Amino acid sequence: MNLQPTNLSNEWVTLHPLQPSDFERLYAVASDPLVWEQHPNKLRYQREVFENFFAGAIESGGAFLMTNTETGEPIGSSRFCNYKAAGNSIEIGYTFYARACWGKPFNRSAKALMIGHAFTFADTVIFHIGSENIRSQKAIEKIGAVKTGEEEHSYFGERPALNFNYEIKKANFTGL
Repeated sequence: MNLQPTNLSNEWVTLHPLQPSDFERLYAVASDPLVWEQHPNKLRYQREVFENFFAGAIESGGAFLMTNTETGEPIGSSRFCNYKAAGNSIEIGYTFYARACWGKPFNRSAKALMIGHAFTFADTVIFHIGSENIRSQKAIEKIGAVKTGEEEHSYFGERPALNFNYEIKKANFTGL
């Protein structure tokens, strides 16, 4: 099981294993307060708060710098985390995009790559989405995820926040 494959790319987005040297490029995207307005921690646009977020991404061993395939410009990040062998599940989360990507095929394209890879070793993909993050809830429902519950979720170095849990089962997945 490889949580940071190097071959995840399509016409819209390319996922690169996140490296410490990517900090400034990714922070340039993350420094926009509107990117975080619906996320559980609305202050991630602040450098010191984002430094913690980035440290958690590196520590996860499954994070990606996402770039626009056509231009090579950074557009956001996402990660695999919390693989559970007992339930044969993996989470995809901590995702954010530059506002220029909103309403375009970037999120759907990245999720298609990540879900497709996850189903090579897991039977269930889980998403925890902040209870106030309506934009992400609608986006994840559009790709076939089903809401399975609500719970307080702890984020790396941050206070717990109410999240809605969604999942996609390999057996029910028809592709994106």
